[in-house]
Amino acid sequence: MNLRVFKKLPMGQQADYLACHGDFLAERTEDSFSLRLFAWGDFYAEVWRIQDEEQILFIHLFQQPAGLVAYLDSIRLPEVF
Repeated sequence: MNLRVFKKLPMGQQADYLACHGDFLAERTEDSFSLRLFAWGDFYAEVWRIQDEEQILFIHLFQQPAGLVAYLDSIRLPEVF
């Protein structure tokens, strides 16, 4: 699935799709928010929540590597065998 198609999904379906198919890369906090970074297809997705809450506030989608800067210290890449 590419970014254009993914954007057309409702946010709940986006979250479900990322949980099932996305590659979790990192997690960080910003102020009182918890952010989880996923990669899928040709884009990245940041899932924003209030810390210690399950409800998703929004999902920020981006393709440019500049969006990864805040995660550089915490991104976990898959091991290569």
